[in-house]
Amino acid sequence: MNSSTTHSRGQLAADFLAGSWRAEQSAVTVSPADLDLLTNLLYNSGSAGLAWWRIHESEFRTTPSGELLHQGYRLQALQSAMQEERIGIAFGLLRAAGIEPIMVKGWAAARAYAHRTLRAYGDIDLVVRPGDYSAAREVFERSEPAMWWIDLHKELVELEDVSVYDLFRRSRIEMHQEVQVRILSDEDHLALLAMHFFKHSAWRPSGLCDVAAIVESLPKDFDWELCLGSAKQRRAWIASALILAHELLGARIENVPERLRSHRVPAWLFETVLTQWSNLRPEDQSLAGQPRPLFAYSLRNPRMLVRELGERWPDPIIATFNLRGQPNDWPRFPYQLGAFVARAGQFLFDQMRAT
Repeated sequence: MNSSTTHSRGQLAADFLAGSWRAEQSAVTVSPADLDLLTNLLYNSGSAGLAWWRIHESEFRTTPSGELLHQGYRLQALQSAMQEERIGIAFGLLRAAGIEPIMVKGWAAARAYAHRTLRAYGDIDLVVRPGDYSAAREVFERSEPAMWWIDLHKELVELEDVSVYDLFRRSRIEMHQEVQVRILSDEDHLALLAMHFFKHSAWRPSGLCDVAAIVESLPKDFDWELCLGSAKQRRAWIASALILAHELLGARIENVPERLRSHRVPAWLFETVLTQWSNLRPEDQSLAGQPRPLFAYSLRNPRMLVRELGERWPDPIIATFNLRGQPNDWPRFPYQLGAFVARAGQFLFDQMRAT
C-alpha cells in the first residue's frame, strides 16, 4: 500500500468520526464502499460504538457493515454496564480498607460523551496514594480474580511533573449509581487524556475523541495554565492534541485561548497520526508505545536480524514522546535513532544477563 492510499484511509476515518461524541449527528457522507473499508478499521480499534452512532439514523444501519457496527455497539454497551457495576464494588472494597482512590479515564472520560456507552471501556484505572499502593493490591488479590480488570497506579507517568497528592487535592466527587466516585479535576483530566493519546503513539482514534469531547464540555472557569503545566514538552503535546482534535475531528475549540488555537502542529505529526489510523489492527493495540522484543535467535541470522530491526524502527511520535522531545519542525530521525539504540541496548543487556 503506497503512502497516499495509507493517508487517505486515515483521513477517511478521521472525517467519518468527526463529531461522533455529540448527541446530534451530522449527515453521513461516506459511500457504501468507504463504510465497508472503515468498518473493520474502527471495529478493531474500539470505535464501534462511535461508528454506529454516526450511522444509526441513516440508511447504512441495515447494511452488513451497519449490522456489524451495531453488534459491536451492543457488546460495548454490555461491557460498559459490567464495568460500571465493578467500579462501585471497587470503590467500596478500597474504602472499607481505608483507602481512597481516584478513577481516571474510562467512566470519567465517558461522561463527556452524549451517551457513556459510546466509549469503549478497558481496564478500570485507579490511582491511590503511594503509601496505600501495597494495601490496595492486597485488597484486589483477596477478591474474586475473575471480577477484576484493575490497573492500579501510585503515580501517573503521563503527568510526571504533578504529585499524586496534588491530584488528590484538586480531585472532586461525582455520583455513580449511588456511589461517590472520585475523579480528577477537569484540568488534570484533559492533560492526562492528551498525554495518554501520544504515550500510546496516537494509535486509537477514540483517544483523540476523548480529548475532543472533554474540550467541548469544559466549564467557563477552566484553568488553562494549570492544565498545561510548566514543562515545555507537556505544553506542546497538549496544545498539539487540541489542534489535532480540531483539525481532524472537528472539535469546537472556541473556548480555548487564542495562543493555543494558533499553535502550529508540524506536518509529520499529522501524517503519522493518519498513518496510524489507516491500519487499526487488534494486535497493534498492545504494541502501541510498547517495543516488541527481538527474538534471540535473530542475532545468529543476519537476514532475519535486518528484518526484525526494520519492523521495530520506532515511529516519530513514540520516539519523540519517550525521549521527552517536543513536537516541532525539527527532523525526527535523531529521536527515532536514539529510541532505537536505547531499545536495542536494553535487549542486548537482557540477553547478557540471561546467559
